[in-house]
Amino acid sequence: MLYIIAVVLVIVLALIITNVRIVPQSYAAVIERLGAYCATWNVGLHVKLPFFDRVASKITLKERVLDFKPQPVITKDNVTMMIDTVIYFQITDPKLYTYGVENPINAIENLSATTLRNLIGDLELDETLTSRDVINTKMRSILDEATDPWGIKVNRVEVKNIIPPEAIKEAMEKQMRAERERREQILIAEGQKQSAILVAEGKKQSLILEAEAAKEAAVRRAEGEARAILEVQKATAEGLRMIKDVAADESLIKLRSLEAFEKVSDGQATKIIIPSNIQGLAGLATALTEIVKGAQ
Repeated sequence: MLYIIAVVLVIVLALIITNVRIVPQSYAAVIERLGAYCATWNVGLHVKLPFFDRVASKITLKERVLDFKPQPVITKDNVTMMIDTVIYFQITDPKLYTYGVENPINAIENLSATTLRNLIGDLELDETLTSRDVINTKMRSILDEATDPWGIKVNRVEVKNIIPPEAIKEAMEKQMRAERERREQILIAEGQKQSAILVAEGKKQSLILEAEAAKEAAVRRAEGEARAILEVQKATAEGLRMIKDVAADESLIKLRSLEAFEKVSDGQATKIIIPSNIQGLAGLATALTEIVKGAQ
């Protein structure tokens, strides 16, 4: 009897141990009872009924990344290219993820491929190459809405690579090369234009400075001549004033005239025109000289 109790206790203990489950952080377990959904276990210690409950699936709640292979797509202008995408998703409902769709990863891959083809089919080649953000946003919105019944939250979609055909690559490279050469020619022309403008501005400034210098010199020269004339006039006026101050009479003036005549006669001139008043004065001087000689 004691052995039977011991065996029963061991069996019960073994059943308890084998039916105790610990769910770690960021994981969840879907439990079925007699083949039907029973509960979802989150983080912690759980015990299931032996022979009745089973763990249908153990699911990670961490954000996951799916990197799909390049998919062939055709643009609106009939260019076939290869595009691969990266999807960041997270399971928000383990029950829906378990029972919503068969093979959810494969379903997401196929859904992303068809969505990408639909979006690229409405864009031309140039728009496809420059509209990555638009493609990413639209794909995330469409995939998130479509995977919501599966308990999946699509957080982000990224177009990783856009690979056009080799012929398109060569044409694009030629176009870019021609564009770079055009920009180079424009920059050279702009530089030459700017240089010519600067040279012209320099000549203009030089001529302006030369004209201003000539103007200033003429002004200074005129001012110098005006000052000289003014000084001469001042000297003349001063001389006249001095003559007036000494009360010079007619005899003194005549005597000064004789002195001036004497200086003129010392020159090399052969003909001298003598004013009438000077002639009378000269006769007077001759008479005075003879009287002086007779007295001696």
